[in-house]
Amino acid sequence: MNRGTQALIDPSALAHNLQCVRQWAPQALVWAVVKANAYGHGVERAAQALHRADGYAVATLGEAIELRRHQPEHPILLLEGVNRLAQLAQVADYQIQTVVHCQEQLDHLRQTDLQRAGAQPLSVWLKVDTGMHRLGFAPSDLGSARTLLAGLAGVHLEGVMTHLACADEPNRPDPTEQQLTRFGSCLRPGEQVSIANSAAVIAWPDTHHDWVRPGIMLYGSSPFAERDGVDLGLRPVMTLTAPVLAVRSVLAGEAIGYGQAWRAERDSRIATLAIGYGDGYPRQAPNGTPIWLNGQTVALAGRVSMDMLMVDVTDLAPVAVGDSAELWGAHLSVDRVARAVGTIGYELLTRLTARVERV
Repeated sequence: MNRGTQALIDPSALAHNLQCVRQWAPQALVWAVVKANAYGHGVERAAQALHRADGYAVATLGEAIELRRHQPEHPILLLEGVNRLAQLAQVADYQIQTVVHCQEQLDHLRQTDLQRAGAQPLSVWLKVDTGMHRLGFAPSDLGSARTLLAGLAGVHLEGVMTHLACADEPNRPDPTEQQLTRFGSCLRPGEQVSIANSAAVIAWPDTHHDWVRPGIMLYGSSPFAERDGVDLGLRPVMTLTAPVLAVRSVLAGEAIGYGQAWRAERDSRIATLAIGYGDGYPRQAPNGTPIWLNGQTVALAGRVSMDMLMVDVTDLAPVAVGDSAELWGAHLSVDRVARAVGTIGYELLTRLTARVERV
């Protein structure tokens, strides 16, 4: 019995946004990144809508196995690789391509004789740390990693990848150019290459190479802090809605909500919505955060609580219990809401809890 708080998912928008990726990077194959439950959108249905992608990419082995059950044919890439030796057998059994980014993972491969065990061979990507300093081999260590893999009969090297730290800042090109120079210096002719995330797909065409790895742009949100997805021709995939639970009048000088964080400067009408931080809406959202209700933008009033929040509807045409408010989506971009909250669209989309019904 849902209380009416819903995340409405538009599969056609996913397909449209994938086509935008194709237009920006027409020569590249596409890993559609569907980690974190497809950025909060529901991985099974998102993967179906993205079936024209050339493969899917996820962060964890559990995500990869779940996705394989729904997508028996598509290539799946495990971006973090495995952190335990026993997981390699599952990677092979489920025919998952895996990233190798550290010596410990190389040691696991060396300890596993896949051919003698009768398992499927492993397809791996080597990751190079060119400046992100999160995962990856130093460029100077890439040669020895290649040599080790070449000596393992049950392992096939698919290609080499890196990840860009500042591709979303095209007006500050130096860090990205430095990373690309470091990466280029350690590549071998004929190797498959993957560099571009969403920001690089749009702003750095020289990074497209063989495979691109779009994530946030597939869901209609912008990878750039000061731009909205709609400005880039993307369509929002999720519209988050919640019904009005109550409408009440407050007198000038009265305060509402926990901590009395909002006080009426005039006689006001306040609508209470059936959504809060228990649903994933950010508690830190400040007074004034925009919300769309009955055809116009209204302002968050007071502190977000676990199950509810309030908005000032004084200047709005009559609002009734049961009216539907949009927290972000078709009329109010998640990027705009994220800027008001002081975060990014990625976080808002992925933090939604299971209590919000996906439709």
